[in-house]
Amino acid sequence: MRLSRGHPPDPVLPDPVFTPRLGTGGAGSPHDTDAEVILRSLGDPEGFAEIFRRHFTTIHRYAAARLGAAADDVAAETFLAAFRQRERYDTTRPDARAWLFGIATNLIRRHHRDEARLYRTWERARDASLLDAGTRSEGSGDQQRRLSAALGALRPGDRDVLLLVAYGGLSYVEVADALGIPAGTVGSRLNRARKRVRDILRSDGRRDGGRDDG
Repeated sequence: MRLSRGHPPDPVLPDPVFTPRLGTGGAGSPHDTDAEVILRSLGDPEGFAEIFRRHFTTIHRYAAARLGAAADDVAAETFLAAFRQRERYDTTRPDARAWLFGIATNLIRRHHRDEARLYRTWERARDASLLDAGTRSEGSGDQQRRLSAALGALRPGDRDVLLLVAYGGLSYVEVADALGIPAGTVGSRLNRARKRVRDILRSDGRRDGGRDDG
């Protein structure tokens, strides 16, 4: 199966606390679920390309929000890993979105230096247009810089939950499935992450207590 790379991401840092981007997943056949496509691909490997077609844009958008240009590699690696692991897919789950987001999140963790570098770049940016091509105001640029600082200050597990909900549009149950954690843990991590981000956004642009990687 041949996978093509996506387009370079638009350098925009959405706000995962106040204006989450809720994705709806890939468009699929009205007759075949993702599970059915994956099951059929065990005998017809080329058929797995349908999963790529349905979900690549959504996965790439999520990776781009976290990694910038490195999203091309991560998105392609996600579907290669999914293809290789498709025999282990739980076919009682008709939608493969949470499974794919889980794979992508694990891969993103391996690129933690790229993610941290991206947040630092946005935090240092002086021109608001570098962060949001559609917004030129100083206030908006300042908020974006503080948002990048806040995301970089989150615990890795809290950041994963927050961005899966905000950028991936996953429900609590889907996030729990993607990360292999209880739904209750998703709720507590999300609440903690949102509070942390809000506190920093409401500050004067200074980090309150420094980095929290515990």
